[in-house]
Amino acid sequence: MAYPIEHKLVIGVASSALFGLAESHQVYLDNGPEEYRKYQEAHIDTVLPRGVAFPFIRRFLNINKHYPRQSPVEVVLFSRNSPETGLRVMHSIAHYGLDISRAAFMTGKSPYPYLPAFNASLFLSANEDDVRSALACDYPAGLVLPSRTEDDENDEELRVAFDFDGVIADDEAETVFKRNNDVDEFHAHETLNVGTPHRPGPLAGLFQKLATMQRLEERAQRRDPGYKKILRIAIITARNAPSHERVVTTLKSWGVAADETFFLGGMDKSRVLAVFKPHIFFDDQLSHLKSAGGTIPMVHVPFGIANARAGDGL
Repeated sequence: MAYPIEHKLVIGVASSALFGLAESHQVYLDNGPEEYRKYQEAHIDTVLPRGVAFPFIRRFLNINKHYPRQSPVEVVLFSRNSPETGLRVMHSIAHYGLDISRAAFMTGKSPYPYLPAFNASLFLSANEDDVRSALACDYPAGLVLPSRTEDDENDEELRVAFDFDGVIADDEAETVFKRNNDVDEFHAHETLNVGTPHRPGPLAGLFQKLATMQRLEERAQRRDPGYKKILRIAIITARNAPSHERVVTTLKSWGVAADETFFLGGMDKSRVLAVFKPHIFFDDQLSHLKSAGGTIPMVHVPFGIANARAGDGL
């Protein structure tokens, strides 16, 4: 019997994020749903290629292999397919050995309203409308951007990177900066409020639950000094001193921390991303979501004032 889902860290993933569906989606666009159904049924045994979120999801599920007693994580498939057209997706999941047993097939409708029912701390999709609708309902979601997929199967470590403002924290500081695009005004505001933690942003819950995984690993290291950690979390923010202190204040108030934190002061984030090599990076600013060669899986969190009007921020 499956473990109770309310006790798990759950990630909901759309088939469009997990697999490369460009070819079958083009059939849908060109010929409509009936021809799409026939196409998927005719190709039911043709394995779908790995999508942008695949390396992240595969490693995330591997956490359960290291902690079989707790089985602390789960992935649920959310799909606009019908169960019939979704069979190809489920066959591909089985082919790759992904431990995904729960699924929601919506037959053309958006699946995001069911995220709370599955206790999801994140919804990953390549459908921008679904992601924006989820965020508008205060559900944690991210838009997977196109990139080339690299998945070194000998590398078992899971590396997750987050921007801070508009992702882990709310967009209060971003709003101050955007008012006049004035860095000095922003620093003055953050210095004045240095002792006041930020309110949680859309992915604060995900970050906090990943921190619980860190504590599991810390206990494992205390029991076995030779234990090799499988999870590394980084915060990569355009902030620098003196505004860095409120980041520390916020995380400390939540009882969480990152393994690595970078205050870049506006430096190009891709320089750090190229070294850290995350399997997924979350940022609310499209201008920050780039990497050399386009090989890092990038996720846009279209939240807050940064996505209400043009311009770079924090």
